[in-house]
Amino acid sequence: MTESRPPLPPFTLESAIQKVRAAEDGWNSRDPHKVALAYTPDSQWRNRSEFIDGRAQIVDFLQRKWARELEYRLIKELWAFGDTRIAVRFAYEWRDDSGSWFRSYGNENWEFDSSGLMRTRFACINDLAIADSERMFHWPQGRRPDDHPGLSLLGL
Repeated sequence: MTESRPPLPPFTLESAIQKVRAAEDGWNSRDPHKVALAYTPDSQWRNRSEFIDGRAQIVDFLQRKWARELEYRLIKELWAFGDTRIAVRFAYEWRDDSGSWFRSYGNENWEFDSSGLMRTRFACINDLAIADSERMFHWPQGRRPDDHPGLSLLGL
């Protein structure tokens, strides 16, 4: 049985926006096993300077990430799309185990197979130390509420 993860390519503006929100929701769950299911079994990533191959490595990577990046909250926004590709920009806030807060900014390029699973993900990310008073992402851990502004409305 073939796995399927709608919306499927080719993408329209509406389906690309849905795909981006689904990815954001998945990552905000902070469940590495759930997130990995959105990727092909042989998915290839570049995340910063780390190269990741396949779901098992995705799970390992995400477990390490979320053990280090505490109180993680993410917003993704569509930047561009084509038939099987989507580009997003994103920001997420997190704190380390000493209580220092950061906002990480980045861009991702995604490519999907015909079943809607992501086969490639290339991420460029920069971290900015912020004061607790500069935080903008205050919703309870998990899915960003529908009425919470996105990146553009926040001026990010």
